[in-house]
Amino acid sequence: MENDIILKTNSISIGYRDKKNITVIAKNIDIELQKGKLIALIGVNGIGKSTLLKTLTKIQKPIEGSVQIFDKDLQKYSNTDLAFQMSLVLTEPLPPSNLTVFELVALGRQPYTNWLGTLTDDDKIKINTAINQTQIAHLIEKKHHEISDGQLQKVLIARALAQDTPLIILDEPTTHLDLLHKYTLLQLLKKLAVENQKCILFSTHDIDLAIQLCDQIIIMTPEETVQGQPCQLIENGIFNTIFDDKSIDFDTEKGKFIFRNS
Repeated sequence: MENDIILKTNSISIGYRDKKNITVIAKNIDIELQKGKLIALIGVNGIGKSTLLKTLTKIQKPIEGSVQIFDKDLQKYSNTDLAFQMSLVLTEPLPPSNLTVFELVALGRQPYTNWLGTLTDDDKIKINTAINQTQIAHLIEKKHHEISDGQLQKVLIARALAQDTPLIILDEPTTHLDLLHKYTLLQLLKKLAVENQKCILFSTHDIDLAIQLCDQIIIMTPEETVQGQPCQLIENGIFNTIFDDKSIDFDTEKGKFIFRNS
Protein backbone atom coordinates (compact mmCIF):
# COMPACT_ATOMS: atom_id res chain seq x y z
CA MET A 1 0.00 0.00 0.00
CA GLU A 2 1.16 3.52 -0.78
CA ASN A 3 0.80 4.62 2.86
CA ASP A 4 3.14 1.84 3.97
CA ILE A 5 6.05 3.03 1.81
CA ILE A 6 8.87 4.48 3.89
CA LEU A 7 11.56 4.84 1.23
CA LYS A 8 11.47 4.63 -2.55
CA THR A 9 13.90 5.31 -5.36
CA ASN A 10 13.09 6.92 -8.68
CA SER A 11 15.27 5.45 -11.46
CA ILE A 12 18.50 6.06 -9.58
CA SER A 13 21.94 5.39 -10.99
CA ILE A 14 24.64 4.69 -8.41
CA GLY A 15 28.40 4.97 -8.56
CA TYR A 16 31.25 7.35 -7.89
CA ARG A 17 32.28 10.84 -8.91
CA ASP A 18 35.71 12.37 -8.92
CA LYS A 19 36.92 15.67 -10.36
CA LYS A 20 37.09 14.35 -13.92
CA ASN A 21 35.00 11.20 -14.20
CA ILE A 22 31.70 9.59 -13.26
CA THR A 23 31.68 5.82 -12.80
CA VAL A 24 28.21 4.24 -12.92
CA ILE A 25 27.95 0.86 -11.20
CA ALA A 26 24.20 0.26 -11.62
CA LYS A 27 21.36 2.23 -13.13
CA ASN A 28 17.57 2.47 -13.39
CA ILE A 29 17.03 1.20 -9.84
CA ASP A 30 13.44 1.40 -8.62
CA ILE A 31 12.78 -0.09 -5.21
CA GLU A 32 10.27 0.45 -2.40
CA LEU A 33 10.80 -0.24 1.30
CA GLN A 34 7.56 -0.81 3.21
CA LYS A 35 6.87 -0.93 6.92
CA GLY A 36 6.58 -4.33 8.55
CA LYS A 37 8.84 -5.98 5.95
CA LEU A 38 12.16 -7.78 6.25
CA ILE A 39 14.02 -7.22 2.98
CA ALA A 40 17.35 -8.70 1.88
CA LEU A 41 19.74 -7.12 -0.62
CA ILE A 42 21.78 -9.73 -2.48
CA GLY A 43 24.27 -9.94 -5.34
CA VAL A 44 27.81 -11.06 -6.04
CA ASN A 45 30.85 -9.27 -4.65
CA GLY A 46 31.51 -5.98 -6.42
CA ILE A 47 28.03 -5.70 -7.91
CA GLY A 48 27.27 -2.50 -5.94
CA LYS A 49 25.39 -3.54 -2.80
CA SER A 50 27.45 -1.33 -0.49
CA THR A 51 27.23 1.56 -2.95
CA LEU A 52 23.45 1.20 -3.06
CA LEU A 53 23.26 1.20 0.74
CA LYS A 54 25.48 4.29 0.90
CA THR A 55 23.16 5.99 -1.60
CA LEU A 56 20.03 5.07 0.34
CA THR A 57 21.55 6.41 3.56
CA LYS A 58 22.81 9.73 2.15
CA ILE A 59 26.47 8.81 2.57
CA GLN A 60 26.78 9.55 -1.14
CA LYS A 61 24.49 11.09 -3.74
CA PRO A 62 22.90 9.17 -6.61
CA ILE A 63 24.45 9.82 -10.02
CA GLU A 64 20.95 10.23 -11.44
CA GLY A 65 17.41 10.00 -10.06
CA SER A 66 16.28 10.54 -6.49
CA VAL A 67 15.70 8.77 -3.20
CA GLN A 68 12.65 9.75 -1.16
CA ILE A 69 11.72 9.08 2.44
CA PHE A 70 8.04 9.68 3.11
CA ASP A 71 7.84 11.49 -0.25
CA LYS A 72 10.59 13.97 0.71
CA ASP A 73 13.86 14.02 -1.20
CA LEU A 74 16.62 12.39 0.86
CA GLN A 75 19.05 15.22 0.08
CA LYS A 76 16.69 17.71 1.75
CA TYR A 77 16.94 15.94 5.11
CA SER A 78 19.47 17.34 7.52
CA ASN A 79 21.59 14.70 9.24
CA THR A 80 19.69 15.39 12.45
CA ASP A 81 16.29 14.99 10.81
CA LEU A 82 17.46 11.83 9.04
CA ALA A 83 18.40 10.30 12.40
CA PHE A 84 14.69 10.32 13.28
CA GLN A 85 13.84 8.34 10.13
CA MET A 86 16.69 5.87 9.66
CA SER A 87 19.12 3.94 11.85
CA LEU A 88 22.19 2.07 10.62
CA VAL A 89 24.10 -1.00 11.69
CA LEU A 90 27.38 -0.99 9.77
CA THR A 91 30.24 -3.47 9.50
CA GLU A 92 32.96 -1.11 10.71
CA PRO A 93 34.48 -2.10 14.07
CA LEU A 94 33.54 0.04 17.04
CA PRO A 95 36.14 2.56 18.19
CA PRO A 96 38.03 1.62 21.36
CA SER A 97 36.07 2.48 24.50
CA ASN A 98 34.94 1.11 27.85
CA LEU A 99 31.24 1.52 27.15
CA THR A 100 28.99 -1.08 28.70
CA VAL A 101 26.36 -2.81 26.62
CA PHE A 102 23.68 -0.65 28.27
CA GLU A 103 25.58 2.53 27.43
CA LEU A 104 26.07 1.40 23.84
CA VAL A 105 22.35 0.74 23.40
CA ALA A 106 21.59 4.09 25.06
CA LEU A 107 23.54 5.86 22.30
CA GLY A 108 20.54 5.16 20.10
CA ARG A 109 18.70 7.89 21.99
CA GLN A 110 21.24 10.61 21.07
CA PRO A 111 18.96 12.28 18.48
CA TYR A 112 16.36 12.81 21.23
CA THR A 113 18.43 13.84 24.25
CA ASN A 114 19.33 17.37 25.30
CA TRP A 115 22.82 18.81 24.88
CA LEU A 116 23.88 17.15 28.16
CA GLY A 117 22.76 13.76 26.88
CA THR A 118 20.44 13.31 29.85
CA LEU A 119 18.08 10.33 29.51
CA THR A 120 14.42 10.98 30.21
CA ASP A 121 12.02 8.36 31.54
CA ASP A 122 10.78 7.86 27.96
CA ASP A 123 14.36 7.33 26.75
CA LYS A 124 14.91 4.69 29.43
CA ILE A 125 11.69 2.92 28.44
CA LYS A 126 12.80 2.81 24.79
CA ILE A 127 16.26 1.50 25.78
CA ASN A 128 14.91 -1.21 28.07
CA THR A 129 12.30 -2.25 25.51
CA ALA A 130 15.02 -2.64 22.89
CA ILE A 131 17.16 -4.65 25.33
CA ASN A 132 14.27 -6.97 26.16
CA GLN A 133 13.23 -7.44 22.53
CA THR A 134 16.74 -8.49 21.56
CA GLN A 135 17.13 -10.64 24.70
CA ILE A 136 20.41 -9.10 25.85
CA ALA A 137 19.41 -8.10 29.41
CA HIS A 138 22.02 -10.51 30.82
CA LEU A 139 24.77 -8.58 29.00
CA ILE A 140 24.01 -4.97 29.95
CA GLU A 141 26.80 -4.62 32.53
CA LYS A 142 29.49 -6.16 30.32
CA LYS A 143 31.90 -4.04 28.30
CA HIS A 144 31.12 -4.26 24.60
CA HIS A 145 34.56 -5.73 23.87
CA GLU A 146 33.90 -8.59 26.30
CA ILE A 147 31.07 -10.18 24.30
CA SER A 148 30.98 -12.39 21.20
CA ASP A 149 30.42 -11.20 17.62
CA GLY A 150 26.91 -12.63 17.63
CA GLN A 151 26.07 -10.92 20.90
CA LEU A 152 27.51 -7.63 19.63
CA GLN A 153 25.27 -7.81 16.55
CA LYS A 154 22.25 -8.09 18.83
CA VAL A 155 23.51 -5.13 20.88
CA LEU A 156 23.90 -2.99 17.76
CA ILE A 157 20.40 -3.98 16.63
CA ALA A 158 19.13 -2.99 20.08
CA ARG A 159 20.82 0.40 19.67
CA ALA A 160 19.02 0.83 16.34
CA LEU A 161 15.71 -0.16 17.95
CA ALA A 162 16.28 2.33 20.76
CA GLN A 163 16.72 5.02 18.10
CA ASP A 164 13.10 4.24 17.20
CA THR A 165 13.17 4.94 13.47
CA PRO A 166 10.75 3.52 10.88
CA LEU A 167 13.68 2.20 8.80
CA ILE A 168 16.66 0.12 9.95
CA ILE A 169 19.45 -0.67 7.47
CA LEU A 170 22.14 -3.27 8.21
CA ASP A 171 25.26 -4.01 6.19
CA GLU A 172 25.95 -7.78 6.21
CA PRO A 173 24.87 -8.42 9.82
CA THR A 174 25.45 -12.20 9.58
CA THR A 175 29.15 -11.97 8.64
CA HIS A 176 31.39 -14.09 10.92
CA LEU A 177 28.40 -15.95 12.42
CA ASP A 178 27.88 -19.70 12.17
CA LEU A 179 24.77 -21.09 10.48
CA LEU A 180 22.72 -21.42 13.66
CA HIS A 181 23.46 -17.87 14.78
CA LYS A 182 22.79 -16.54 11.28
CA TYR A 183 19.37 -18.19 11.27
CA THR A 184 18.61 -17.01 14.81
CA LEU A 185 19.61 -13.42 13.99
CA LEU A 186 17.47 -13.29 10.85
CA GLN A 187 14.54 -14.77 12.78
CA LEU A 188 14.99 -11.96 15.30
CA LEU A 189 15.03 -9.32 12.55
CA LYS A 190 11.86 -10.81 11.04
CA LYS A 191 10.13 -10.75 14.43
CA LEU A 192 11.20 -7.15 15.08
CA ALA A 193 10.00 -5.97 11.67
CA VAL A 194 6.54 -7.44 12.24
CA GLU A 195 6.10 -6.53 15.91
CA ASN A 196 7.45 -2.98 15.56
CA GLN A 197 6.07 -2.38 12.05
CA LYS A 198 9.47 -1.18 10.88
CA CYS A 199 11.15 -1.89 7.58
CA ILE A 200 14.44 -3.73 8.04
CA LEU A 201 16.76 -3.86 5.02
CA PHE A 202 19.99 -5.85 5.18
CA SER A 203 22.65 -6.88 2.70
CA THR A 204 23.77 -10.48 2.81
CA HIS A 205 25.54 -13.32 1.03
CA ASP A 206 23.30 -15.87 2.77
CA ILE A 207 20.88 -16.21 -0.11
CA ASP A 208 19.28 -19.49 0.97
CA LEU A 209 18.41 -18.06 4.39
CA ALA A 210 17.08 -14.86 2.80
CA ILE A 211 14.76 -16.93 0.60
CA GLN A 212 13.44 -18.78 3.65
CA LEU A 213 12.94 -15.84 6.00
CA CYS A 214 12.49 -12.58 4.07
CA ASP A 215 9.29 -10.96 2.89
CA GLN A 216 11.07 -9.51 -0.14
CA ILE A 217 14.48 -9.69 -1.78
CA ILE A 218 16.28 -7.07 -3.85
CA ILE A 219 18.59 -8.78 -6.35
CA MET A 220 21.38 -6.88 -8.08
CA THR A 221 22.67 -8.43 -11.32
CA PRO A 222 24.92 -6.92 -14.02
CA GLU A 223 21.83 -6.23 -16.14
CA GLU A 224 19.24 -5.02 -13.64
CA THR A 225 18.09 -4.65 -10.05
CA VAL A 226 14.87 -6.54 -9.26
CA GLN A 227 12.68 -6.55 -6.15
CA GLY A 228 10.00 -9.09 -5.28
CA GLN A 229 8.77 -11.82 -3.00
CA PRO A 230 11.07 -14.87 -2.96
CA CYS A 231 8.43 -17.08 -4.59
CA GLN A 232 7.94 -14.56 -7.40
CA LEU A 233 11.66 -14.24 -8.02
CA ILE A 234 12.07 -18.03 -8.10
CA GLU A 235 9.20 -18.34 -10.57
CA ASN A 236 10.75 -15.66 -12.81
CA GLY A 237 14.11 -17.46 -12.84
CA ILE A 238 16.00 -14.40 -11.59
CA PHE A 239 18.24 -16.37 -9.22
CA ASN A 240 19.95 -18.09 -12.15
CA THR A 241 21.16 -14.69 -13.38
CA ILE A 242 23.14 -13.90 -10.20
CA PHE A 243 26.21 -16.05 -10.82
CA ASP A 244 28.01 -16.17 -14.15
CA ASP A 245 29.27 -19.69 -13.53
CA LYS A 246 27.93 -22.91 -15.05
CA SER A 247 29.03 -24.95 -12.02
CA ILE A 248 26.35 -23.38 -9.80
CA ASP A 249 22.65 -23.52 -10.55
CA PHE A 250 19.43 -22.62 -8.78
CA ASP A 251 17.06 -25.52 -8.15
CA THR A 252 13.56 -24.03 -8.35
CA GLU A 253 11.92 -27.07 -6.74
CA LYS A 254 14.25 -27.08 -3.72
CA GLY A 255 14.48 -23.28 -3.62
CA LYS A 256 18.25 -23.22 -3.20
CA PHE A 257 21.54 -23.19 -5.10
CA ILE A 258 23.28 -26.43 -6.01
CA PHE A 259 26.72 -27.17 -7.41
CA ARG A 260 26.99 -29.27 -10.52
CA ASN A 261 29.91 -31.58 -11.28
CA SER A 262 31.85 -30.57 -14.37
